[in-house]
Amino acid sequence: MQVSRNLFDEVMVPNYAPSAIIPVKGEGSRIWDQQGREFVDFAGGIAVNCLGHCHPALVNALTEQAHKLWHLSNTMTNEPALMLAKALVDNTFAEKVYFANSGAESNEAALKLVRRVALNNYGPQKSQIIAFKQAFHGRTLFTVSVGGQAAYSDGFGPKPGDIDHAEYNNLDSVKALISDNTCAVVLEPLQGEGGIISPTPEFIQGVRELCDKHNALLVFDEVQTGVGRTGELYAYMGLGVVPDILTTAKALGGGFPIGAMLTTTQVAKHLVVGTHGSTYGGNPLACAVGLAAFNTVNTKAVLDGVSEREQWLRDGFNAINDKYQVFSEVRGKGLLLGAVLNADYAGKAREFMLAAADEGLLVLMAGANVVRMAPSLVIPKEDVSQGLARFERAVAKVVAAAKAA
Repeated sequence: MQVSRNLFDEVMVPNYAPSAIIPVKGEGSRIWDQQGREFVDFAGGIAVNCLGHCHPALVNALTEQAHKLWHLSNTMTNEPALMLAKALVDNTFAEKVYFANSGAESNEAALKLVRRVALNNYGPQKSQIIAFKQAFHGRTLFTVSVGGQAAYSDGFGPKPGDIDHAEYNNLDSVKALISDNTCAVVLEPLQGEGGIISPTPEFIQGVRELCDKHNALLVFDEVQTGVGRTGELYAYMGLGVVPDILTTAKALGGGFPIGAMLTTTQVAKHLVVGTHGSTYGGNPLACAVGLAAFNTVNTKAVLDGVSEREQWLRDGFNAINDKYQVFSEVRGKGLLLGAVLNADYAGKAREFMLAAADEGLLVLMAGANVVRMAPSLVIPKEDVSQGLARFERAVAKVVAAAKAA
């Protein structure tokens, strides 16, 4: 059977608009399409492929587990799930773990849990959830309503209620909304889809203090920032603030679907038997791969290497910008970086992304004004250099086209 981009339009629901590139093979930080064309991968499956493509540790874990046990219902447990949960507990603030299939499912569990904790401890009036404008927490109706982007949540009927949105990095806007009826504040410790925006120390510490004052739980969505992405195992570790609940996915499986919600015993006790569940949550295949990914990333060499690679990228983008003057800044942390387009190129992030693909480089967008990068945490310097050279050629083309217009 001949597989082409046209087949997508024939058989798939049209909620995506994928490019014409159809990758068929990946190794490390490079992929190859049907025609054998090579691409350097600065996208990482949107911060998922934390160890690149087909990392031996992950391939071995999956292959070994595939010969043992594929699935059990949650009327039983399994060794890989318990081993991964133990690793997460031993290396974070958490005391309890709930497994899911994705970041959205992990956030859904967190949101249900904060409402249940508030109901049990304080009563039905304490149900308000405060989140942030331009946030992203998933695509279920609950999580997309908490994410502060109306374009993703409008048009699906009544939304879950008692959700309010403050402005990120604006503590006064949180103070204006929070009260003793607030059950939780939910935020990304570095906004991803919203434009790669880091929190100020004053903001993140202030939110923690407001939650404590009003007996509200603090939820960190670390779906994109977790498992080494910022140079810490989890981003909260570099912020001096500990959440009550943390969600993790994406890089947790290194490309295999898995998510988790981490919390304390005191909070977790409210999800009693029957209150929540997931058919595939804790799947042995996913957890075996997740443990291999987690253990591979959670080393000093890999985590220190993230900061080193961040500097390679920053230096490269600054050199390109010195020549072409297209960015106002490069922001973010670790290997979640955003090159912000200046006023002359505002709204053209997609043009840069497409031009990069034409030159053999995969990058992402974070809104119309930010070119986003989330490559492998172990990407070799040669691949970074090659990717930057390809991006410079893409920038030159966009700049030339703009001048010609």
